[in-house]
Amino acid sequence: MKVSSEFSKYASCYNSYNVIQNKVIEKLLSHVKQKPKNILDLGCGSGNLCRAIEWEYEHFSGVDFAEGMLELHPKSSKIELINADFNEDGLFENKLTYIYDFIFSASALQWADDLERVFGRIKNLNAPVALAIFTSNTFKTINETASISSILKSAEEVDVLQKKYFDAEFEVVKYKLEFASTREMFKYIKRSGVSGSRKILNYKESKKLLREYPLSYLEFEVAFIYSSNM
Repeated sequence: MKVSSEFSKYASCYNSYNVIQNKVIEKLLSHVKQKPKNILDLGCGSGNLCRAIEWEYEHFSGVDFAEGMLELHPKSSKIELINADFNEDGLFENKLTYIYDFIFSASALQWADDLERVFGRIKNLNAPVALAIFTSNTFKTINETASISSILKSAEEVDVLQKKYFDAEFEVVKYKLEFASTREMFKYIKRSGVSGSRKILNYKESKKLLREYPLSYLEFEVAFIYSSNM
């Protein structure tokens, strides 16, 4: 298992809450040596991966269960947006009508109800993959300070599952995102979507965590899966 790390400085004037997600997309695309023509993006959100693609493609399918996100996604005659949940078999059986030559998923598959089942469905599409999955060491110190158990899988668990379905390179990258204050930090958590909208601390507990959190940065850990034949 290859492990690397990156550090990002958070500027107080920065008006986007997708800092880490965009770094993940950049890393995914840096590993794609070919220029696939028919692309599938699972959990496409508002389309940051689509915007980052610099080559000409013939067809791009973006899948997301949030209609509001799809409304923000780039639109063109080459882009097909599918309002669906990658946890549902009906997506793979009925709605993915193209033969894809590449499959991406950036920062979404950690929310799979059954990651192994989704891996199996992706495998059946017979295309190279570049996948990024946030793992349980994301917000590690927050979880430890607040005595919270992560709902995400560990990098080791993701690796065991991916080996069943893909002939792939597996890499774990640790990111740190620094903030000017803990208040800005927790505002980021609320608005970035990385926490999965999970609210398990009451007001008093949240104030205690805000007061006792020992770091000036947030920790993220992302497992990357790259098909070896890319």
